[in-house]
Amino acid sequence: MSSSIATTRFSVLDRSRTREGHSHPEALRDTVRLAGELEGLGFHRLWVSEHHGVPGVAGSAPTVLAAAVAAATRTIRVGTGGVMLPNHRPLVVAEQFGVLESLFPGRIDMGLGRSVGFTDGVRRALGRDKEDAEDFEAQLRELLGWFRGTSPTGVHARPAEGLTVPPFVLAMGEGAGIAARLGLPMVIGDLRNRDKMRRGIDHYRDAFRPSAWASEPYVVISGTIAVAATPEEARRLLIPEAWSMAYSRTHGTFPPLPPAERVEALTMTGKERGFYESGLTGHIAGTEEQVAHELETVLKETGAQEVLVTTSTYDREALLDSYRRLAAIASG
Repeated sequence: MSSSIATTRFSVLDRSRTREGHSHPEALRDTVRLAGELEGLGFHRLWVSEHHGVPGVAGSAPTVLAAAVAAATRTIRVGTGGVMLPNHRPLVVAEQFGVLESLFPGRIDMGLGRSVGFTDGVRRALGRDKEDAEDFEAQLRELLGWFRGTSPTGVHARPAEGLTVPPFVLAMGEGAGIAARLGLPMVIGDLRNRDKMRRGIDHYRDAFRPSAWASEPYVVISGTIAVAATPEEARRLLIPEAWSMAYSRTHGTFPPLPPAERVEALTMTGKERGFYESGLTGHIAGTEEQVAHELETVLKETGAQEVLVTTSTYDREALLDSYRRLAAIASG
C-alpha cells in the first residue's frame, strides 16, 4: 500500500437514496444500518445529507438522522454533509448541533453547505430564493459565533455555547474562498473534474488563515468510488445513479434508484444516452488493484488528508461489499 493511502482517512456520505420498490422509511433505516457496518470496517466518519422534496432522497432532516446514527454506533464520527445553512436560522442550527454534541460528546461533525433547494417550488416552500446563498459567509460567521458566545444580540445558544463541534465547509463555487477566510476545513468534489478540484484546493491553501477552529488547511475530497471483483461489476454499481442523474437532467425530477438490469434494458433517447454515458465516466471504479492505483494518483495530486465516499446504488449488499473492499485497501 502507498504511503498516501496509509495516511489518509476514509469516510462515507450516505444520502439515504430511495430505491424502486422500497420506501422512504426503509432508506433511512438502511443508512442507520450501514453506519454500524462502516464502524466495524474502520471508517472515520458517516455523514448524512439534506434534500427537500426530492423523490429519490429520504434524508430531509440531517441533524435528526445524525442523532439516530450516533445512537446506533459507538465510535465512528457522525455528521452532516451537509446542513444547508441558507435554509435555516444559524441559532437553530447551533442549538441542534449543541444537543447532538451534548448527547454524543467528541463524535459530532458539522458539515455546512450553501445550497437552497433543487427546484423553484422547493425554494418557495422553504421561503428562500437563490440569492439567499450569497449570504452564506455571514450566516457561517453568525453560526460559529453562537458556539463562542459572541452574538451581539445578548442571546445565548443553549447548549451549544462553549462546545466545540468541528465545522466543515462544503466547497461549491465560492466555498473554497470562504473556508480559507474563516480558517475552516473544506470538503471539495468531485473526482470527475480533477482540474477544477485542484484549482479549488490550491486557492484554499494559498488563502487559508489559521483560526480557533483549524490551525492549518484540512482538505477532504469527495466523490464516487466503487470496488468489486471485476471492472464490470464495479461499473454496474454506477449504473443506477448514472441513470437517475440522466433522468433528472431530461425530466426535471430526481427519481428513486432503479436496478441496474432495468436500466440496461431501457431504450434511451439520444439526449438521455448522452447524460447517462457521461454519468458513468470519471469516477474511481474497478478492482482493488485499479482503485488503489487511482486513489494513490489523486491523493498525490491533491495532498488531501481525507476521502469522503459518496457512492449510491440500488444493490445495498453490493454497496457494502464495495466498502469492505475499500476498507481493505485503506488498511493495507
